Amino acid sequence: MKKHYLLLLLNFLLLGSAWAQEEKKEDKGEFSGNFQTTNQFYVRDSAIGATTTQYEKELSSTDAWLLLNYKKSGYTFTVRFDLFNNSPLLNPQEAYTKSGIGFWSVNKKIDKVSLTAGYFYDQFASGMVFRSYEDRNLGLDFAVQGVHLKYTPTENTTVKAFTGLQKFRFDLRPMVIKGVNAEHLIPITENLSTEVGASLVNRTIDQNTMNIMASTINNYELEQRFYPKYNAFVYNLYNTLRFKDVTWYAEYAAKTPEAIINPNNNLMELHEGKVLLTNLSYSTKGFGITGQYRYIDKFSFRTSPLENQNLGMIAYLPSITRQNVYRLLARYNAFTQEFGENGLQLDLTWRPKFLKKHQTQLNFNSSIATPQGYFKGSTVSPFNFEADSNRYFREYYFEIQHKFTKKFKVLLGYQLINYNQKLFEAKPGVPYVVANTIFGEATYKLTGKKSIRFEAQYLKTEEDLGSFANGLIEFNMAPHWSFSAGDMVNVSPGARNKPAAGKDFELIHYWNVFGAYTKKNTRLTGGYIKQVEGVNCAGGVCRVEPAFSGVRLTMTTNF
Repeated sequence: MKKHYLLLLLNFLLLGSAWAQEEKKEDKGEFSGNFQTTNQFYVRDSAIGATTTQYEKELSSTDAWLLLNYKKSGYTFTVRFDLFNNSPLLNPQEAYTKSGIGFWSVNKKIDKVSLTAGYFYDQFASGMVFRSYEDRNLGLDFAVQGVHLKYTPTENTTVKAFTGLQKFRFDLRPMVIKGVNAEHLIPITENLSTEVGASLVNRTIDQNTMNIMASTINNYELEQRFYPKYNAFVYNLYNTLRFKDVTWYAEYAAKTPEAIINPNNNLMELHEGKVLLTNLSYSTKGFGITGQYRYIDKFSFRTSPLENQNLGMIAYLPSITRQNVYRLLARYNAFTQEFGENGLQLDLTWRPKFLKKHQTQLNFNSSIATPQGYFKGSTVSPFNFEADSNRYFREYYFEIQHKFTKKFKVLLGYQLINYNQKLFEAKPGVPYVVANTIFGEATYKLTGKKSIRFEAQYLKTEEDLGSFANGLIEFNMAPHWSFSAGDMVNVSPGARNKPAAGKDFELIHYWNVFGAYTKKNTRLTGGYIKQVEGVNCAGGVCRVEPAFSGVRLTMTTNF
């Protein structure tokens, strides 16, 4: 079947090429694309836990994507070739090998209608009821294959509808998904506007999945049995209100009752689900503040109730916590608890006018994730946080940046993390992690094109693997070259790696040597990397990954 799709798409491309030959003056057509590849060579290191199958047998892996676009006469033809050789990307515990057409689509714009057949990516509102997207860093691809329509009857009104099957590697999941979304912008005054919207999404379970669910339920005690449903519906209502420098967004989503997986990985009786998300922000010159709150109650919407973690996601519930970029600050990441969670986040940026004309910037962030309903009552104080198993995650983050001259600038900061490792990494019996991290960065411009940057962090904790120190030096020669070298050292043990009685703790090094070359739209990188095990996040979606030891080469190019 896929070959027929590919032949059809190639025929369209050839037809488009013929049109371009005959009608050069009217429409010459436009060709574009990109290529990305990651190649890894594995060096076994049992001291850090780098012992998965690639270190034992395959020794190397390659992931690659080639995307081609052709536009002609209102048509857009897209095809993407995907390759995975001995890859741990889709599942860190396996070596996956396969290649082929991973994405194709034909899009036609007719007046106010945009029609797509094939694969497509889209989301409704914030994505809490539907989001089809790709994140190669985590090996995620939730494209939907089917038909997608977008209609814009007026400049301020958009209506979208689709039906199809979700992509799974090079196959399709058999559950049918369909949905509709509408939103409308209402300009009230010059400084005041509101944008309202609503969505409805339906998923129908296939017969084979229903048989598996029924068989599982029939093994339960009689009083625990229930009748699962073929169909689940989710809907949302949302609004964005803007007044001068203030923006308020609010969204409520709900799901009809269906079987769900509980935290013990067992099917539970039918449950409805709901999510409330709201954020309020104010921004003006030199100052910005954003507050966000989210409440989740048994809201998991996937292609099947049997799926968990990052599999089969239809609804997108990203973590409400800050996304850190420094190596040690990103050591402990919290991801969304679909079964039940309260989340709060406050983010503040300030450039004081009295400090050398905005040469100084202060950033503060605090985020909290607790069990559902934990904020109810007046006895809970977010500033009196005790680490216990009833609480999920908390972070306090502060940084100050100052530009001393046009050539020299410095950043200093502090982070406090409270992290439920037992919950987020599925490690029973481990203690709650409390980690304090100080960090700093200094950048000095040697010339107009050359600069040097120093980076350092120190994470202090008595839990998990203990305390770490990380240092890095980076040299840049714009616009082509960049080099860096660093080392992250496990300087003292924690609860999980205490040495045996009578033995001393040995320092464990995680070296990192990196180089990059950029020319126009092409970037090549290479490095020797040792990476500690832990949670890896991208775009607010996370997964637990094993340690890595070896050489990594990448290439990206656009044309």
